[in-house]
Amino acid sequence: MPKIPRLACPSLLPPSFPPATMDESYDGARRKENARLYSIICYQWKAKKQCNHRVLVGYMSSERPLKFVTGTKKYKHVTTTAIPRLEYRDPKAEELIQAGQPVIITGSDLVGSAYHWDLDYLCANLGNGLYTVYSSRNGKFKYYDEKKVSNVPSFQPPTSHTDMTFQDFASKLKRKDNSNWIYLQQPLNDTVGPRIEMDFKGFNWDFAYRQMKRNRWGPLTSNLLLVGMEGVITPAHYDEQENLFAQIQGYKKFLLFHPDQFECLYPYPIFHPHDRQSQVDFDDPDLKKFPQFPKLKGYEGIVGPKDVLYIPMYWWHQVESLEGHGETISCTFWFKAAPTEKVVYPLNAGQKVAIMRNIEKMIADTLKDNKNMPHFMKTMVQGRYS
Repeated sequence: MPKIPRLACPSLLPPSFPPATMDESYDGARRKENARLYSIICYQWKAKKQCNHRVLVGYMSSERPLKFVTGTKKYKHVTTTAIPRLEYRDPKAEELIQAGQPVIITGSDLVGSAYHWDLDYLCANLGNGLYTVYSSRNGKFKYYDEKKVSNVPSFQPPTSHTDMTFQDFASKLKRKDNSNWIYLQQPLNDTVGPRIEMDFKGFNWDFAYRQMKRNRWGPLTSNLLLVGMEGVITPAHYDEQENLFAQIQGYKKFLLFHPDQFECLYPYPIFHPHDRQSQVDFDDPDLKKFPQFPKLKGYEGIVGPKDVLYIPMYWWHQVESLEGHGETISCTFWFKAAPTEKVVYPLNAGQKVAIMRNIEKMIADTLKDNKNMPHFMKTMVQGRYS
């Protein structure tokens, strides 16, 4: 067991770690739980209660999440275990990715050439182009498909969006006006300035394309730049692509759920603007309408600067930008799914989700009557498969 050094106060904390106040219930003996434990403790504060130095007390390992980080939310009905956290050279990390399991990868430097990106640098170098900025009154940014809005006449968009320069966006962001939460989502393409383009070209593309080749993913489809206020939430949803999610600034908490949790998350119908989104409000779930939700089990992890999270296709995820740690800057790497060369039975949960989507889409396209879809689906299933 490696010995954990006692640090004089003020502690020399790694700059990549967020601050957290001392937890007086912390049990020092817990350091012996496993060899990958990491702790920094301000012993002067502990002994004399005189130091106001804000100190991280926590541990990271493949079994345990980063603990005692301020600003995280807890959900009463959600049961989670830690997302594995492994160094990029660890063979277990590759095994998890190949098995379609999530993992937080450290040390890859996937976006190493962008570690200096902050609001001031992006303001100075992104140019004067227009970027898509979403607004929300409650801090939740629930995606909706504008092409499907006409399918549901009563639908009210939960967010609005507009185009503005990054400089205007950054100015609004710095005001920290919680009456109007904002979030930027913009593809990284040839409209960015030359220095951003140079940084982009300096990404560790060898790592990204090695993952693509080893796991037989399809081609890279896009890189999305995400910049948001602390405290914003992207509610639970799933995507139909593989995703390497790289964190540049700030901290995000991820809740991940295997595709086999489909029946606990109650996705909207495929014709609905919120297709692929969960109907359940994690903060205030309607358990009469969604009785299976308390059975939900998943994974939880905090992703910080220099971390990369692999989010497998069809895995549900809810994302929260942690409060108290500044704005968040992230970059996604989206890859198409691996081609199916041979169907192997039994089918996995992701394949079953794809089948359900295809059947539902076929019925919707054939009926051309969204109002009659619920009755049609009940008639087909109720009393026969229920």
